[in-house]
Amino acid sequence: MKIGVGLPNQTRDIAPRLIPQWARSAEEAGFSTLASVGRLAFPGVMDTVSLAVAAGVTSRIGLISTILIAPVWPPVLLAKELAGIDGVSGGRLTLGVGLGGSPDDFVVEGIGRQGAGDRLDHDLEIYRRVWRGDPVGGGVNPAVPAGTREIPVLFGGAVTATFRRVALSGDGYIGASMPTMMVEPMFTRVKSAWRDAGRPGSPRLVALAYYAITDPEKGRSNILDFSSAAGQDQAQALAAGVRPGRDAVRAAVREFEDIGTDELIFIPALDNLEELTQLAECVL
Repeated sequence: MKIGVGLPNQTRDIAPRLIPQWARSAEEAGFSTLASVGRLAFPGVMDTVSLAVAAGVTSRIGLISTILIAPVWPPVLLAKELAGIDGVSGGRLTLGVGLGGSPDDFVVEGIGRQGAGDRLDHDLEIYRRVWRGDPVGGGVNPAVPAGTREIPVLFGGAVTATFRRVALSGDGYIGASMPTMMVEPMFTRVKSAWRDAGRPGSPRLVALAYYAITDPEKGRSNILDFSSAAGQDQAQALAAGVRPGRDAVRAAVREFEDIGTDELIFIPALDNLEELTQLAECVL
């Protein structure tokens, strides 16, 4: 099982200059992947910006959005932006997408929460046409340079439509930052849908785990703050799931490996580099 780490881009009022420092340190430590967290209506750093910065200051580590709330974006604009990030990184980006759960993230006029699932299915086809180099805007020019590749796509979510998307048009699945007893059934459903669709091989299975080593209580408070728009029950469940300290982090590795996870990504609940250093000492 690979071990990745998130960028702290959605910690309230993060100092943006920390993002490149964190990315370089994560690559030097030997993590498999750098992940972003996505929300618009929160005082953090945009996930696409964070990934672009990480792409520019690293050369080996994988990049993934966990998750990018795709339906809040006009599709051609997002597809072009992602293609640029992937190109700058040398083809290291994986797109992790979901529908989002908070109405306040839908800030573009005319693009609301209603119908987000159908819009995502439609937009995915547009992304791929853009990445293939089809003309955009009613003209003759493509939006991306020649040689742009089709970016791998993973889906997050816990409804039947999510598993259908993975099976029909995805490369894998991203589980929520929940205990393994809640994630394992989602993995089982993904694998079942994959087989039923006649897909060869296996879907890529990625799990997320919040962690806080140096100050677990502050970490829980940060996750409660970030997740509050999802509702009190959901926010409290996510905050309670923060892995507090080195022993809990090591236990998470064992637990997720036992359920067949391909890659476990630890998402920081605190935005200090000591968290990254101590995580590396625990799991790498």
